[in-house]
Amino acid sequence: MTHYVTVQLEVTDPELMQQYRERGFEPVAKHGGEMIAGGPDCEVLEDNGGGPPASVLLAFPSAEAARAWAEDPEFAEVYALRRRAAKTTITLLPPKG
Repeated sequence: MTHYVTVQLEVTDPELMQQYRERGFEPVAKHGGEMIAGGPDCEVLEDNGGGPPASVLLAFPSAEAARAWAEDPEFAEVYALRRRAAKTTITLLPPKG
């Protein structure tokens, strides 16, 4: 069953974020994931202080694949780059039903 992950970012260093974007989807693909929607040009429809405007929606074939992506030690350097470039919240959404 497909599992979805949201990635919300508040970019603090645009130059580092560009470096991350160049490498950030390799680990997603390795774990069978794909980017469904999102990026830096999100349109905020409501904001009452609830979070950053940049978001990405990823899909993985299973919750295990999503967790393996998030914890993959092979990409620790890439993940560290993301953490230096932005404040992030990554959420595995529960399947509906």
